[in-house]
Amino acid sequence: MYCVGDKVVHPMHGAGIIKDMKKIELSGIKRDYYVVCFAVGSMISDIPVDGCEKIGIRDVITKDEAKKVLEYFHNREVGNDINWNKRQRENIVKLKSGDIYQVAGVLKELMCREKRKGLSTSERKTLCSARQIVLSELILSGIADESDIQLILDDTVAETIGAKNNL
Repeated sequence: MYCVGDKVVHPMHGAGIIKDMKKIELSGIKRDYYVVCFAVGSMISDIPVDGCEKIGIRDVITKDEAKKVLEYFHNREVGNDINWNKRQRENIVKLKSGDIYQVAGVLKELMCREKRKGLSTSERKTLCSARQIVLSELILSGIADESDIQLILDDTVAETIGAKNNL
C-alpha cells in the first residue's frame, strides 16, 4: 500500500505523486482511492487502492536506474520500417507494459520517424503518450528537470538521424 507523497507510475499515464487518499461510493460500495497528480500535464486521477496491482501501478525508478534508461535511449538502434499498422499495434502493447525501457524504445523510434518521414495521426498520439510516460518518470526520479531531459532526448535523436544519414 502506498502513502500520500509516494511517487508512482501508471502504465498509460506516466509518473505522479499521491496527493491524497479518499473514499468514493459507487453503487452503494465504498472503496479507497489514491488521488494522483501526474508530473507532466495537469492530469489528476483517482486510482482504486485495491486495483493497483491489476492496473500495474509501481514505484518510480531511482536516479541510477534513470541514468540507465537514458543510456538505453542513447544506444538503442532504430529499427527498420515495418507496416505502420503492425508497428502501431506493437507500440501500444509496449506502452501498456509499464516497462520504462520498452516505452523509451517506442519514444526513440517515433521521434526519429517523425523527424525523417512524419507520423500518422495515431502514431502522433502514441508519441505524445510515450513522451509523457518517459518524461514524467525521469523527472520524478530526480535525474534532471523537464527541459534538460527533453534536450537530452532531442539531441540523441538528432545524433541518431545524423548518423543514419551519413551511412
